Amino acid sequence: MFTYLNKLRRRKKGQSTLEYAVLIIIIIGALLSIQVYIKRGIQGRLKGATDDIGDQFSPGNTNVIQTMTTSSTTKDTFTRGVSGSTLTGPEVTSTVTNSAVMNVEREFWGK
Repeated sequence: MFTYLNKLRRRKKGQSTLEYAVLIIIIIGALLSIQVYIKRGIQGRLKGATDDIGDQFSPGNTNVIQTMTTSSTTKDTFTRGVSGSTLTGPEVTSTVTNSAVMNVEREFWGK
């Protein structure tokens, strides 16, 4: 009788290990099968977040004009063959940037 109980215990131990292995395989299979839907959900949320930001930048149809103006006041001297230049006022730099989207009627903004 004692040997019969040992055999049953070994079978139950092997059976429980097999059950855990089958359960893990089922869980991995389920995760692999819904992987596509999870990716689509994440991509949909990302697209929604970027659409909420506003207009998109179009590098092919954007025209940027930038004008930089620098002015300063200097005093030039020439004494005994030596020339010199002295800055008498602050140097001022101003920048003006204009950007416009060209061919707006041919752009697709997703709506």
